[in-house]
Amino acid sequence: MGAAGYILKNIPAQDLAAAVRLAHRGVVQLDPAVAAKVAAALATPTAGAPLTRGQHPALAGLTEREREVLALVASGANNREIAERLVISEGTVKSHISSILGQLGLRDRTQIAVFVHQQMSGAR
Repeated sequence: MGAAGYILKNIPAQDLAAAVRLAHRGVVQLDPAVAAKVAAALATPTAGAPLTRGQHPALAGLTEREREVLALVASGANNREIAERLVISEGTVKSHISSILGQLGLRDRTQIAVFVHQQMSGAR
């Protein structure tokens, strides 16, 4: 009835089954390789203007650090990579992600990537 993510065809059978079960529960599935390509596309000049507070009302409530974490999550970085890049603990990264999800009304990291892509492309 509609896409609930994107996974690659070479995924192991048990991972495919788990992805289908998660999608059935409403959890969007996005293969990390695909997420990296989406992030790379967002980083190109053709992806649109930089993400700013004015593009979506909920962005105004995010701190500068939360906006940095938002961008790194959307680029496909994991918590460890974000922590290293921003010189903060993984626990702090998790806290920022929880705050971002709550403020933007999103469920998971995949929705963060989709949200950022929509903001970059001007879609609503």
